[in-house]
Parts: sequence; structure tokens; C-alpha cells
Amino acid sequence: MAQKPLLTYIPALTGVRALAAYLVFISHYAYAFDENFPHAVQRFLNEFHIGVTIFFTLSGFLIAFRYFDSFELSSGWFKQYLKNRVARIYPMYFLLTLAAFVSFYFTHDEKVTNGFASPIGLFLMHITFVRGFFDQLKFTGIAQGWSLTVEECFYFSAPFIFYFAQRYKKFYIQPLIITGIGALLVLIFRNVNWYGFFSNFTFMMLYTFLGRCFEFFVGIQLALIVRKKKLDGSSKQKLTYLGFVLIFACVWFMSTLPIPKGEIAGLHHPLGIITNNYLLSVSIALFFYGLLTETSLLKKILSNKFVELLGKSSYIFYLIHLGWMYDGLHFSFNWLNDWVFELYDKWGVDWSSPFQYDNLNVLYAFIILNGVSVLLFKLIEEPLNHYIRQSNFLIRNKKRAVSV
Repeated sequence: MAQKPLLTYIPALTGVRALAAYLVFISHYAYAFDENFPHAVQRFLNEFHIGVTIFFTLSGFLIAFRYFDSFELSSGWFKQYLKNRVARIYPMYFLLTLAAFVSFYFTHDEKVTNGFASPIGLFLMHITFVRGFFDQLKFTGIAQGWSLTVEECFYFSAPFIFYFAQRYKKFYIQPLIITGIGALLVLIFRNVNWYGFFSNFTFMMLYTFLGRCFEFFVGIQLALIVRKKKLDGSSKQKLTYLGFVLIFACVWFMSTLPIPKGEIAGLHHPLGIITNNYLLSVSIALFFYGLLTETSLLKKILSNKFVELLGKSSYIFYLIHLGWMYDGLHFSFNWLNDWVFELYDKWGVDWSSPFQYDNLNVLYAFIILNGVSVLLFKLIEEPLNHYIRQSNFLIRNKKRAVSV
């Protein structure tokens, strides 16, 4: 086997998490830029969902970088592995999902349930990550949480992917088989009316692990390449910037594609799916390779302590940037706007309100949500993460676990 990686933590890749989360945020609020910019700019920003592809490729890399040479298909190893994954993902997801459904109890916001008859049943589907297999339910609860179903499928699959990669060597066959299984499920269930369970190929390719597995495999392949290298930043190849440019070339191309009826982005066009799932992930891997092997201004920025903190709290930011918390901020900005204009009427002045512009309100929300994310990370997520890792959950703790 290859030598175990010398590094277990890479600050620049933590900063990348913040970049990915912010790209997704921009894609969801691109409408705020439509009035003052050409429509082509909004189309371009609308394709910043690529942050999700960055997350998936990064997950493939980190899990393989940490575990490929040390995994065991044994009960003890698997329990420790799952314990680490639960500590990293589950506490904040559970708490924020619970908050979303508590909010639904008071607001009856149909976005949370999308007409599903049993909110309690849907909540159980959320906390067990199975709602992500159903097209009609993928955006319920925490809408962006569908991607965690994809992540969890990868986490469960990763040890077996590593096993078959080591035993049979033909690594490239695995994503073909996995995507083929997804296609078979669509052929079986596309005429079954069960909340859109694998109901169409677009859903399977964009919202399930079976369709998006290639992104994780690209990350794994990158880990297998760099695990033998000294990641000392001495390379002069400039791949960091080449990868970065290629990423946004993919964004531009998707922004030029016709948007299928009923959809909102070029991502949903067949060429958009190919670009996002395949070409983009390779570009991202090239970008990561540059960050790992080169010293660049972009690497220094992403490794900055403040950016690193934003990266550590970006998981929470990702979970709260859509849904009840943002809706509450939006309501507050509207109330403040009305209050400010009432004051202006009393004063007899005709001034602009700081809350009357959508783009400024989006910026305010961005700043506030980042502040909330950092607070929740420091006060809840980080302590719970450490507590679970050091507890006897699933397996008795023998030594302090190493964070991934």
C-alpha cells in the first residue's frame, strides 16, 4: 500500500467550503441582481449551484485521503467511521431540521411539506435522510438538505468503493455500474406514483448519489494521486488558476444553455448535466490539485484564519441560508422598511430607505447569517462534534478521535 498521507488537515480546503457555500447562496438569490445588471449576468450567477459539486468532489477527496489506506471491513472500524461521520454531519442537521418543522407548526408554510399529508412522517424521512430519494419531497423541510442524502450515500459506500478499488483495480468501472443502477431504478419506478421515487432521469442524475457519484470518484482519484506527493507548495505549474478558470468556464457554458420548461437553470439541460457532473468535477479536482501542491495568492486567501473560520461554519451557513431563518430576516427587513418610511413621513422628508433594495437586503442577510453560523458553530456544532467523538456512542472511545 502507498504511504499514509502526511497531512490530515488542509486549511485551504476548509476555506474552499466557505467559497462553495457562498456560491450556492448567490445562485439562490441571483434575482436580486437582475434589475441593475444584464440578464446574462443573472443567468451566470444562477449557475453558481456549482458549490454543491465542489462539496461532493471535496468529500470524495477528504474521505479517500483520510481512509483509503487504513480502512477495514470490520465491525469495529465501521462503527468508528460512522461515529466520526455522525459527529460531523448529524447534530446540526437534526436540530435545524427540527426547527424547520417547529416553524411549520406555527406558519403552515407549504414549502416545508409540499402537500405531504403527515408532517411527522416527513420529519422522520428527513432525519433518516431518505426524503432525498423522492423527487416531490427533495426540497421539503430544509430544501438544500437533499444534498446530505447524496453525501450519506457516499459515506456508507466509501469503504466498499475502496475495497473494490484495491481488490480489482478497475476503479473507473464503479461509477459506470452505480449510474447504471440508477438508470435501472428509473426504468422500474418512473411509472409508479410514489412521490417521485426515482421517477425520471433528470432527478436521478442531479439529485441522487447514483447520478452524481462521478464527482466523488474524481475526488477519490485526486486523493490517490496526491497521497504519494509531498504537499509542500513547491510546484510552479499554476494549476490552481487554470482549474479556477475552467470552473467558471463550465458555469458560463451552462448559463448559455436553454432552460427546460419548468426549470430555472441551464443545469437541467442534458448538456448542463454532463457539464456539471463530469467536466466541472474534473476542473474542480484540477483546482484542488493546485491548492495542494502550489503556493498561490488564492491559496493564501483560502488559508487565512478568518476564512478558515468561515469554512468551518459554512456547513451551518449552507443549512440556514434558505428556509425559516432567511424568511424571518426577509420579514424583518420589510417591517423595518415600512417603519423607516413612517418615520420619513413624520419628518416630512423624501429619503431612500436602507431596506428598500433587494440586493442590499440580500447582503444584510448574508452578513447576519454568517454571524449566526459562526456562533452556532462555536456554541453548538463544535462542542457536540467533540463530545460525540469522545463518547462511547457506537463504539467505546479508546483515544481522542482525529477530526476530518
